[in-house]
Amino acid sequence: MADILEFRGPTRWLSNFHIETFTWKGKEYATSEHAYQAAKASSREEHEYVRSSKTPGTAKRRGQKVKMRVDWDEIKVEEMYSVLKAKFAPGSFIALRLVETGDCHLEEGNNHGDTFWGTVDGAGENNLGKVLMRVRDELK
Repeated sequence: MADILEFRGPTRWLSNFHIETFTWKGKEYATSEHAYQAAKASSREEHEYVRSSKTPGTAKRRGQKVKMRVDWDEIKVEEMYSVLKAKFAPGSFIALRLVETGDCHLEEGNNHGDTFWGTVDGAGENNLGKVLMRVRDELK
């Protein structure tokens, strides 16, 4: 399989904005964006406010406004890993799709300037892609 350089169109299912309900830490989330953004919150009330968002875009905007956990910068990559392990639970259809990507490179190419989780014009850390490849390797 050819490298996947963006999570749009036929590969949107790799995006955190893809609707794929799953359970993480005992709660149901509509998308991995909902779970990740809610995890930032330092209070249960704000966590639920983000989790209950009708769309992943709303969850992202709400997550940007919550009072963040003091340790967020240190744990955010591992939290994303935990979220994506739950989303791509072994035996689920979406996990099988991830495994079917083989050994191809997964890159969250974007045009909104996110060079931490993805890349812009090929430049960036691509942490989302790296976490997805880590989950894929564990599923194999």
